[in-house]
Amino acid sequence: MVPTLEGSPDALLPDFPRGPLDAYRARASFSWKELSLFLEGEDMLRFKKTIFSALESDPLFARPHGAHLSLEKYRELNFLRCRRIFEYDFLSSEDVFRSPLKVLAFIHCLGMYDWSLAAKYFLHTMVFGSAIYMSGSERHFKYIQKVFSMEIFGCFALTEVSHGSNTKAIRTTAHYDPATEEFIIHSPDFEAAKFWVGNMGKTATHAVVFAQLYVPGGQCHGLHPFIVQIRDPKTLLPMPGVMVGDMGKKLGQNGLDNGFAMFHQVRIPRQNLLNRNGDVAPDGTYLSPFKDVRERFGASLGSLSMGRVSIIGMSVVNLQLAVSIALRFSATRRQFGPTQEEEIPVLEYQLQQWRLLPYLAAAYALHHFSKSLFLDLVELQRGLLGEDRSARQAELGHEIHALASAGKPLASWTAQQGIQECREACGGHGYLAMNRLGVLRDDNDPNCTYEGDNNVLLLQTSNYLLGLLARRFQDGARLQSPLKTVDFLEAYPDILGQRFTGSSIADCLDSAVPLAAYKWLVCYLLQESYQKLIREKRSGSNDFEARNNCQVYYCRSLALAFMELTVVQRFHEHTHQLGVPPSLRAVLGRLNALYALWSLSRHTAVLYQGGYFSSPQAGKVVESAILTLCSQLKDDAVALVDVIAPPDFVLDSPIGKSDGELYKNLWGSILQESGVLERGSWWSEFSHNKPVVGSLKPKL
Repeated sequence: MVPTLEGSPDALLPDFPRGPLDAYRARASFSWKELSLFLEGEDMLRFKKTIFSALESDPLFARPHGAHLSLEKYRELNFLRCRRIFEYDFLSSEDVFRSPLKVLAFIHCLGMYDWSLAAKYFLHTMVFGSAIYMSGSERHFKYIQKVFSMEIFGCFALTEVSHGSNTKAIRTTAHYDPATEEFIIHSPDFEAAKFWVGNMGKTATHAVVFAQLYVPGGQCHGLHPFIVQIRDPKTLLPMPGVMVGDMGKKLGQNGLDNGFAMFHQVRIPRQNLLNRNGDVAPDGTYLSPFKDVRERFGASLGSLSMGRVSIIGMSVVNLQLAVSIALRFSATRRQFGPTQEEEIPVLEYQLQQWRLLPYLAAAYALHHFSKSLFLDLVELQRGLLGEDRSARQAELGHEIHALASAGKPLASWTAQQGIQECREACGGHGYLAMNRLGVLRDDNDPNCTYEGDNNVLLLQTSNYLLGLLARRFQDGARLQSPLKTVDFLEAYPDILGQRFTGSSIADCLDSAVPLAAYKWLVCYLLQESYQKLIREKRSGSNDFEARNNCQVYYCRSLALAFMELTVVQRFHEHTHQLGVPPSLRAVLGRLNALYALWSLSRHTAVLYQGGYFSSPQAGKVVESAILTLCSQLKDDAVALVDVIAPPDFVLDSPIGKSDGELYKNLWGSILQESGVLERGSWWSEFSHNKPVVGSLKPKL
């Protein structure tokens, strides 16, 4: 067990090493330590520092420079590191359910170090373990202790070769045999093989397997989760009837062993069905507290949302790391200047500010949204565990499902685009693998795909919004939700009558202005999408065809705009609350306004198309306000990075180190990576009495 850290806040947040970044730090309009304490709190900062200090002090976590590990060695090392994490006992099984934000912070700390490690731990505890806890009953809780003692190692097997997003079409079957009181798990063919399952490739001993449940008589009751042992924990050899293997090298996260599995008439005890939402009696009678399949599926939305909500946070961490590297680089990299004798940091150029600072603002806004949505999900799961069957609980599940389904695309795409911008903003140095931007880009890339393809997930959110509007027209139902994210729609006829009133840059520097514009935008896109759907149906299209023809320029845009509005709204409320220290209000307000205006500017064509913008001046005012905010935040950029960047050992980027010694750090790492410093005697022997390359002349 690692000891906890004691001491004052100054010891908790020590000053950074003196160096070239001092000039920007001195010009900051706020104290980075005060902002850190406001956003995280002393207890959370101490918890994070405990983790980072333990990793840096442990030789097992040393970064192997110059020695590129093979796939097998990397995965072996990643498993050993995962086991060491359990030995440290940073989080007890009680903490997982008692301190949800600590769980989130813990996964993010591991991810900052290496996403392969974070994913391995997360899939074992928070996906496999939580699936058992949330979907099972008391008879399954014996597995939870085994998860945290690593007596077993778990994975979550839902996706198949031929089906990912369309989970209802999963083809693995579970036929109940009342004679032996067993389920028979079977893969009818290779297309039904479980695929892309993290931890399954080499190390998982048990899996939560989703299969279509059949009772005697052949009736199918839909998709249900089962605990299936796939390997012997002592030998890691496959269990009888199980074909399991590794999928090989991926574009990123290669320390994580993604695998596949097929089942041939594998028998498991009846009790291995995770039975919170549906059970089978010994005689084969199907039992469920829900009247129909749709209600039961709705109850599972919380567990489906966990992965998506977590990916939002993972994407935000990747964006935080990338902007930390790029902005520290930009503050110390000097190119050109007003005279030939004077070069200035590239951060002083408006173009560099415009490229990077909106992503810094996005990192702050999305980080707050990620934490708040995670707490909303915890509320939902506590209701599920308490067997809350109220209408509010059901609506909360649908609302969180909609937010997670659009939040994952927004966060993962923003991180994807931001990391690439950061890579390019660092020029050739950003292309060096040692500076980590390429690794971040590759490790973030799957966030756009797993737990649901981004474009497909957006349909879930637009369907949710269209359903609310349809109920309003059909039944006169109020447009409202438990988290109040859609309550503004109640006034949508009045909102659609509003127009942009900002006439100067100063008018736009408060996030209330883009907030009003966003509410109009969502109402307009909702109305346009609904009318488009009605027109398609009236023209003879069935429901499937009609919805398919409404995605591009309509429903997809609606879902993204609604999600951006939700992020801006929550960050606006957070930065304008009474508890914000006066010394932090200005910088937080600028971050919020910049993210809101920058995101809104991507919808300029629709704002003009729908009439919210009417004069050329409107678009120009928004653009000028974005540049003004970038200029105002430029001197605060390094201090804002200091708040979100992990220690140098974890950030692991020579051009992003906190001392700002850009070229010293880069040159030292290059020499170490190339092995020049380790040539020693063999180089002397090789080069002794050898002609230099330049003296070798070709024979004519």
